[in-house]
Amino acid sequence: MQGSDKMEAKIESNKKTSFKTIKKKANGWEFLKVLLFVFIAAIVILPMLITLFASFKTLPQIGSESALKPPTTLNLENYKDVIKSSHVFVGLKNSAILVVVSVVINSLLSTMVAYCLTRFNFKLKKVYLAVFLIGMIIPGTVTEISRFGLMVNLHVYDTLLAPILIYAGADLMQIYIYNQFLSQIPISVDESAMMDGASYFTIYWKIIFPMVLPATATLGILKAVDVLNDMYIPFLYMPGANHKTLSTMLFNCIQDPRTSSVPKLSAAAVLVMIPTLAIYFIFQKFIFSDITAGAVKE
Repeated sequence: MQGSDKMEAKIESNKKTSFKTIKKKANGWEFLKVLLFVFIAAIVILPMLITLFASFKTLPQIGSESALKPPTTLNLENYKDVIKSSHVFVGLKNSAILVVVSVVINSLLSTMVAYCLTRFNFKLKKVYLAVFLIGMIIPGTVTEISRFGLMVNLHVYDTLLAPILIYAGADLMQIYIYNQFLSQIPISVDESAMMDGASYFTIYWKIIFPMVLPATATLGILKAVDVLNDMYIPFLYMPGANHKTLSTMLFNCIQDPRTSSVPKLSAAAVLVMIPTLAIYFIFQKFIFSDITAGAVKE
């Protein structure tokens, strides 16, 4: 009996020791995850803080103080100089037009293409899918020469219509995302609507499109941020002074000797960041939640 009791006590002791070891390993892993998160957050946040602090400093302060030292006073002269010497409000207006028009048309085209690919069987369907895949793989710069010539021949060069046509075109990645989303919606929903006399367009507009609104909201926000941050297409297709966007305005600040100092460039960068951050904070709930809302289960 005593030997049996000693054996049981030893087993219990080993269990407690194993549990403590597992707990220590788990706590160590949690610490590493927190440390990694703090490191990644610092990489993202620190440059933004440095830019924000520099935008309120003078040039002598930039040279004599630490970049991470907050400004003692809110010096708004840098912002005033940037607004006076740059096309800030013109860039904001043009960027807003590009974002709204491009996102609306792009969302409609992408959902329509995805609806056709998931709901209809037709000849060369696999060929179309292969072409879309090839279009995603090929770098955009390869087709830039032909695209530029097309815009010139359409007489839309140096107008807002040129980047709108480029941005509004059905996004290939969005099409594949919509395909995955629509595949969760049973075809029986379409069949029930057709039995009630609904046309294909009615099914798309009144049934399918409302169901994919959560995905459309998320993809639309990401598309809007992409359009706001893009400098290449507006710089290439809208070189005129009246067609500046926020991103090309920032590029011009770098070249302009009146705004090429670090404090003024930082102020210009903060002005460019404001619309993107506003879009993120206003619509963040669509990014982090309800992405699959509206999906139907059989």
